[in-house]
Amino acid sequence: INSAISACEKGSRWEKALQLFRQVVQGKAVVDSIALNATISACAQVGEWTKALELLIEMSQRSEQSDTIACSAAMSASEKGGEWELALQIFGSMSQDKVQSDAITWGAAISACEKGGEWEKALKLLRSMVQGKLELNTIACSAAISACEKCGEWEQALLLFSSMTQSKVESNVITFSAAICACVQHGEWETALQLFETMSW
Repeated sequence: INSAISACEKGSRWEKALQLFRQVVQGKAVVDSIALNATISACAQVGEWTKALELLIEMSQRSEQSDTIACSAAMSASEKGGEWELALQIFGSMSQDKVQSDAITWGAAISACEKGGEWEKALKLLRSMVQGKLELNTIACSAAISACEKCGEWEQALLLFSSMTQSKVESNVITFSAAICACVQHGEWETALQLFETMSW
């Protein structure tokens, strides 16, 4: 059944995944974490944040321990559904529930900050990643730069972009676009052009 749910996840068939998961839950005292994670991930891919959250709550009521993958997927679903505050609430509850966070989870939290225009929170989380000796990744840094750029904090955006290069964190189209937009906002056309020319196509 786990293979079937995973196949539904990869095929973005969240409704079928949920149906199969319900069959697994019925009559079982302990729910397989693989089935749970795959079902939540299937919901996350299409932004079905309410379903993802319902599953997390249901598992909590059954005294099942949510894990990092499940929480990350639920955060992703919330973010895609425009519920960035909810994504941050899930992130905050992880430490209370003693669920270990990883670079992916932190990246999802920073992405949620970007969606909500919370650039200061994004930078705070990024600093916490460094202090916690978690490896910075493209998603987290790009989201933080985008948050700064969208809020008109062009200096912070360019500082972050520069620190990414120094830390050898790989940049992508989103990173470059945000940095270039930040330059344009400040009238730094030459710098924007230089960044554009250094992009890898």
